[in-house]
Amino acid sequence: MRQSLEDYLKTAGFLAEQGEVRITDIAIRLGVSKPSTIAAVRSLESKGFVTHKPYCTVVLTKRGTEKAAELKERYEFILSFLQDVLEVSPPVALQDSCKLEHIVSEETLEKMKALTRKTPRHHGGN
Repeated sequence: MRQSLEDYLKTAGFLAEQGEVRITDIAIRLGVSKPSTIAAVRSLESKGFVTHKPYCTVVLTKRGTEKAAELKERYEFILSFLQDVLEVSPPVALQDSCKLEHIVSEETLEKMKALTRKTPRHHGGN
């Protein structure tokens, strides 16, 4: 799946956790146009990740819900790794995790996870 479609699906998954998913809400959250969002939703629908009827809400399928959760977990782990292990500042970590989640290989991600299991955390104090 293309990076941009992953972003649309992840956003739809996040919005679904909050309630209904509308084209307008996805567009606003991603800072893109409604026509671009409609095109992306159509593409996600053709791949079996969502269902959508014009002027109705976007509904994630079981496959879409699972993939959105996977994308969210990947993003949140990378964000945490950057902030907690590498001590990257929050604004930079947010920006970098959005990019890295799409390009980091599964092998690298697993090595990062293994490293965090071995590395003691220091959160202030002595």
